[in-house]
Amino acid sequence: MIDLSVATYNIHKAVGIDRRRDPARITAVIAEIGADIIALQEADLRFGSRAGLLDLEAMRRDLGLIAVPMQTLRRAHGFHGNLILVRNALVEAVHQLDLPGIEPRGALMADLTIQHQPIRVIAAHFGLTAGSRLRQAQAILERLQTLDERPVLLMGDLNEWRTVGKSSLDPLLAHFQPSASLRSFPSRFPMLSLDRLMTCARSDLSQIEVHRSKLAQVASDHLPVKARLRFNRTASGLLLPQTS
Repeated sequence: MIDLSVATYNIHKAVGIDRRRDPARITAVIAEIGADIIALQEADLRFGSRAGLLDLEAMRRDLGLIAVPMQTLRRAHGFHGNLILVRNALVEAVHQLDLPGIEPRGALMADLTIQHQPIRVIAAHFGLTAGSRLRQAQAILERLQTLDERPVLLMGDLNEWRTVGKSSLDPLLAHFQPSASLRSFPSRFPMLSLDRLMTCARSDLSQIEVHRSKLAQVASDHLPVKARLRFNRTASGLLLPQTS
């Protein structure tokens, strides 16, 4: 059975809780996590040149992690700050999706084959208002309807702490299995479950935990969330009912 380490991490533009911008600290935390697939949020400067903040060549050389390639006119590493790093994976296609809402937001979708297993990884950073998050969740599902079927893993800072009752993630929760709600923000004294991993019915998440190293508590205002991803034997596609 294929068993992968996966994680999501909002790196807060590499600014730690000490207000220092230190990309090397972020890289060190990523090394601690040791994920095969990791989704990063806020990987670029927000204004000006929108330049990427990490040394991608050093991560390729030292950690074996390669950034999923994207089309961008700026010096950005990510798409709306979303970046996917993978180890020993074939990148088949990349889909960049602008998400609706008050602020500029986006989702990055990468179709991968890893250990002979096809998978679609979605990295997203949702907005700050419930209405925006609801529309953004719906936009992701609508895009999935246009793509080929394969197991899907969705990761990111979804800015929603509720998964029961009235949640802006309800459209996603109808189709995906959410991981446990773990408090990851703010990093020094976590109170809110904003950073999430979700899978389709063709795979399962286990050993879900917040990465709470001393360095992670300082390097960003979010803590990383990590898990083990295992595929079912019939993991050939996403079970996603057609929307009306």
